[in-house]
Amino acid sequence: MNEYEKLGYLHQKFRIFHLKDSRQREFSFHYHDFYKILLFISGDVTYCIEGKSYALTPYDMVLINAGEVHRPIVHSDKTYERIILYVSPEFLDSYRSQTYALDLCFSQAREKKSGVLRMPSFKNSRLYQALLALEESTSEEDYASDLYRDVLFLEFMIHLNRAAVHDSLHFMETGEANEKILAILAYVNEHLTEELSIDALAEKFFTSKYYLMHSFKKETGYTIGNYLAIKRLRFARDLISKGMPATRACFESGFQNYSTFFRAYKKHFGVSPGASGSLQQL
Repeated sequence: MNEYEKLGYLHQKFRIFHLKDSRQREFSFHYHDFYKILLFISGDVTYCIEGKSYALTPYDMVLINAGEVHRPIVHSDKTYERIILYVSPEFLDSYRSQTYALDLCFSQAREKKSGVLRMPSFKNSRLYQALLALEESTSEEDYASDLYRDVLFLEFMIHLNRAAVHDSLHFMETGEANEKILAILAYVNEHLTEELSIDALAEKFFTSKYYLMHSFKKETGYTIGNYLAIKRLRFARDLISKGMPATRACFESGFQNYSTFFRAYKKHFGVSPGASGSLQQL
């Protein structure tokens, strides 16, 4: 697996998996183009998200925004069990109104700079029961079963957001982090469309180029150049999906050369920037 890799494709509204690994596995850093919700059930696992690491305890819930670099670190052969939901951002966005948004929990995770939620007595909660009902429905084929699964999924998301709004779930502080790399990540994401060089970043954060490159790769699994390219490509695609011409989106997202942008976009997304815009209109 190279350091430029996106894992998983989602062609449905959502997918749910119940996974168990009875032997220690190594996972590489990766990202998805969709939301990911993980309910940790058992194991000896630290979860890394965008430079922060969280030591998980049973029934912690991990929320990962689309595009966030992450990986679990499995420390032993203790069974690593989890339930995972892949969720389409477009599907959640279709249930947005002036009074609610089903992606609120992900927005809060970004604002609070925490990707792990913890709820006391989670197994007794309506949220957990809703998740179990949703999981059970995946093996059921009955009248209007697809519609029923959608209803159960929406019920789960409503309970999840209610828990987040009412502080029934607590966003956990990271137990381990390289504060300098976190500051650099925050700065890069805030100034994504500006010209950013390793020399300039090293000077701004009073560190050597070697330390910056080595530590950034260690904490994120990506070189600074690859991380910037991925974030800028995703931003450009969002601009194109909203109707911006590809040429303008190239420069608005921080690229300096359209030919370089075109090649990177086609390699990364499998379609040209112009075709990507056409697909969004279908």
